[in-house]
Amino acid sequence: MTGADVLCDTLLGHGVNVCFANPGTSEMHFVAALDRKPQMRCVLGLFEGVVTGAADGYGRMTRTPAATLLHTGPGLANGLANLHNARRAHTPVLNLVGDHASYHLRFDAPLTSDIESLARPMSDFVRRISGPDSVEADTTTAYCAAVTASSVSTLILPADASWSEAQHRPSARAMVPARRAIEPAEIRALAKRLRQHRGTFGLVVGSDAAFGPGLAAAAQIASALGGRVFSEVIPGRQERGRGVYAVTKIPYPIDAALRTLAQVDLLLCAGAPEPVSFFAYPGKPSKLLPPHAAVITLGDRESDIANGLDALARELSPPPLFTRSAPQLPDKPMDGPISGATLAAILARSLPEGAIIAYEGLTSAVELFDMTAGAPQHDWMMTSGGAIGDGLPLALGAAIACPNRKVVCVQADGSGMYTLQALWTMARERADVLIVVCKNRRYAILEAEMANLGLGQIGRSARQMMSLSDPDIDWVKLATGMGVEAAKAESNRTLGDLVRTAISRRGSFLIEAAL
Repeated sequence: MTGADVLCDTLLGHGVNVCFANPGTSEMHFVAALDRKPQMRCVLGLFEGVVTGAADGYGRMTRTPAATLLHTGPGLANGLANLHNARRAHTPVLNLVGDHASYHLRFDAPLTSDIESLARPMSDFVRRISGPDSVEADTTTAYCAAVTASSVSTLILPADASWSEAQHRPSARAMVPARRAIEPAEIRALAKRLRQHRGTFGLVVGSDAAFGPGLAAAAQIASALGGRVFSEVIPGRQERGRGVYAVTKIPYPIDAALRTLAQVDLLLCAGAPEPVSFFAYPGKPSKLLPPHAAVITLGDRESDIANGLDALARELSPPPLFTRSAPQLPDKPMDGPISGATLAAILARSLPEGAIIAYEGLTSAVELFDMTAGAPQHDWMMTSGGAIGDGLPLALGAAIACPNRKVVCVQADGSGMYTLQALWTMARERADVLIVVCKNRRYAILEAEMANLGLGQIGRSARQMMSLSDPDIDWVKLATGMGVEAAKAESNRTLGDLVRTAISRRGSFLIEAAL
């Protein structure tokens, strides 16, 4: 019984049975331990950003952590961008980062680095395992930290702690502390303030308040107070579709966001921070609410937000939620060139019940969120921290978490190039994912930001940094080269036919949609 065996058994004992991995030499004893534990599903990613992004997608859908396995500091560094997204989405993730044997560190071998300093900005818990006999306690503490605060925990595993003999086997599963209940007095005081308010009320939801009972309670509160429920600009996970309260998404463009929130003078934040502008712009405010608006926060990251909202709804004694007629689906696009709007309409009309949308379209198909309000019930995920390259890995992780639900990944061509290796893992794992690549051959979002900043016409040098042409990227060849069947669509008719075919069958399929 080595430290590696104890680590594997402790993970399994806490229900962590999926490990997204890109291991190296320092982790080989742990890989051998995993080989002895068929209960653990090991998923190989060919780049660490795929590994961490897939763990993010898995955790968003299950609300329990998957493990990652990364190789020393450089391997962790390659995966940090999508750990940033996971942290912003309040996703539980349990990172395992291998390191040199403890006695070898003083020789400053080439892969030696300060792993703790690399991990801390994207992790809420970081610990180096001191030896084989501390593995169980350290792993249990890291797991509890990830679950209790829906956050990223990082454990550093020295090679000698992994290969050395442990003196005891793991004990029973530890009791995970329950989320902090919001005190009844706090709920009563908040209800009193909301009843006395005479202006325009808004409620922004995130984390566990954006789906399931949390969202249902938020809708009841908004109904009682005559207000609206807003989603974050880039929600980590948002429930959508027929039979679900249709939240209003705060737009990404700052002028549109300011208009959306212009009348709100009291905002309750539940599982989400106060909305702010994604970037600073000369002459425009950083906060999206009017200067006179008041902001109330319900609980914190360790609070039971969903039950807190339910208690608040009952305290307000709202009438039954007014059931609106299901929003109409968009018209079926006929033949003609593909646009973001027609692509969105085709997907909205084709979405199956229980689908999961992983959206990283950025400037493409931005109409999709609103158009899917009348689609069958589904979940919506985005690149919550703004670090691009999360769309394909999110879709992969969601497909492994929910194998009986169709995953639809709407992926911009530029950001898709960051983690295209996810396609290979989708093929290997037989993931049920439809990928629609929005091919506009440029970083259109940067062109829009240049305009937002008032920088005038784009010159040759700037245009070169925003163009994805010369040479053209062939996504069909990229996908088929990694084992994913693919086809091109240059008209709405072809796109519609391909989408319907891909959704009607299992497995991964990529459509390159020319915009």
